[in-house]
Amino acid sequence: MNRSRYNKIGWVTLTVLGVVGLMGCGSNSNQKALDTTTTGEINISVDETFEPIIQAELDVFHALYPKAKINPHFKAEGDAIADLIKDSARAVVVSRELTADELKPLQDRKLVVRSTKFAIDAIALIINPGNTDSTFSMPNLRDIFSGKVTKWSELGNTNLNEDISVVFDNPNSSTVRYMKELAGKNQFSSKNFFAVKTNKEVIEYVSKHKNALGIIGVNWISDTDDTTANSFLKKIKVAAIAPDDGQPGSGEYRKPYQAYIAQGFYPLVRRVYLLSRDSHMGLGTGFAAFVAGDKGQRIVLKSGLVPARMPVRLVELSDKNLFE
Repeated sequence: MNRSRYNKIGWVTLTVLGVVGLMGCGSNSNQKALDTTTTGEINISVDETFEPIIQAELDVFHALYPKAKINPHFKAEGDAIADLIKDSARAVVVSRELTADELKPLQDRKLVVRSTKFAIDAIALIINPGNTDSTFSMPNLRDIFSGKVTKWSELGNTNLNEDISVVFDNPNSSTVRYMKELAGKNQFSSKNFFAVKTNKEVIEYVSKHKNALGIIGVNWISDTDDTTANSFLKKIKVAAIAPDDGQPGSGEYRKPYQAYIAQGFYPLVRRVYLLSRDSHMGLGTGFAAFVAGDKGQRIVLKSGLVPARMPVRLVELSDKNLFE
């Protein structure tokens, strides 16, 4: 055999084998890098108002699947959604689905966002224990958040003659967005409105200021078996709200108990979604399936929120006020 021809065939063979070998290595590497529904590591961003329930879900999920590691980052709703769009988070937990404008950059990259509704939550209004006005009608709330009413004395049933100091968790939060939509406002311009950073800070502020009206996610105070929630409840009072005329439960002032949220008698409710942008059957998909499944829904029920995917058994209890 011609030696130069042999060398040429040998180099071609080695080159082909090398390319195949590199392709094989790359394929194995990519497979190893990919997370599955119960293994691997990802980051998720979570609306801070849902920190207690998501932390509880993650504690159980990690115990069941020790090879999985989901790193939660708790922040304002707007920041969480921005993380999903710019690929800083594989999944987010928020109180709404994405708008058409938010979906467009993802669709342009051929990415699909899967939405899983797994709980029904409520907005809680909290006041200082020294304030005797602990009931609000929906017209009262619209007047406060539209800026028509600025003093406690204008509401009548109070021992205060001070300005109403409305405090939110974060300017970019879901609670701010919710109350703006309720009042039909694009912006709160009154001097009576300001924000801190977290729901914990709202609770602390209200506990120290008699004229404060705090807006928080009820999840922070709904699990009465939780020592943190109980410690918060000792510092503040939870307000009762009457729905609009003609709505379920109208004419009755009710606090955000689980049963009233489930029956639609408490008016300030919202849905909780896990939005995942997994391009494969990954850990984001697995966690979404878990929170919507039997174990995840039981955790929602135990937390004081309303499960979205399992029936709630309503039991009439004594008149003991769980929020006092």
